[in-house]
Amino acid sequence: MNRLFASAGGALARYLSAPSHCAPSRAPTDLASLRAIIRPGDVLLVEGRSRFSSAIKYLTHSVWSHAALYVGPLDATTTQDDHSPCFVEADVVEGVRAVGFDEFAGYGLRLCRPVALREADVQLVVSAARQRIGHQYDLRNIIDLLRYLLPTPPVPGRWRRRLLALGSGDPTRAICSGLIAQAFQSVRYPILPHIAQTADSDPNCVSCLQEQWHVRHHSLFVPSDFDLSPYFAIVKPEANAALDYRTLPWAAQQGALPAQDQATAEARG
Repeated sequence: MNRLFASAGGALARYLSAPSHCAPSRAPTDLASLRAIIRPGDVLLVEGRSRFSSAIKYLTHSVWSHAALYVGPLDATTTQDDHSPCFVEADVVEGVRAVGFDEFAGYGLRLCRPVALREADVQLVVSAARQRIGHQYDLRNIIDLLRYLLPTPPVPGRWRRRLLALGSGDPTRAICSGLIAQAFQSVRYPILPHIAQTADSDPNCVSCLQEQWHVRHHSLFVPSDFDLSPYFAIVKPEANAALDYRTLPWAAQQGALPAQDQATAEARG
């Protein structure tokens, strides 16, 4: 039975990993610009196009459906190119693996950088992720995968994140943010902690309150949490500080619109 469930789970995972028909909403990011500014410990968010991605986008109210952690070149002794593995990501079919920049060619991307992570802890986060390379998902738990067959389930918004965390645990991390969240939690770096107000222990101050931070379970994190977190900065690879906007090739007539845009504007009145 275990072999049968594993075979069925593998087939279902391959089906869900196939491209969907959803059109991307983000323009492809220039990989050369990304390579120039990325650092170990940075989280790369991806607007995926698989059937998995469609469900995750709907359930998380976000265009970001995948995340990868930049760990730097795995083999520093060889010449590096776009194929050289330098990201750690979780793939439901291949498991936890290392991939290169070419894996994200043609996708809309967003770079999230931990703003106050010490260099020593960056190395610990990177090491924690690298140690997971080669781990596989238990595809016998096909119930965890069946939820993605319906990309827009009729579930209230407040319950959708919980829907991703149901089940045995391993295929839940098909969205891969759980893997990255665990790496940051290993050094107690916050992503979106739950902060509660509790009574102060000082008996002389009855009305005083103190904050208590609680770590969220890694299975509850989704890719967009790194985008929303106040502890991660958004780094735009194509933002050019040397831009001379006065030399841009604007249309000769100020305010002129292309013919298609002009027709749309006239139609709207």
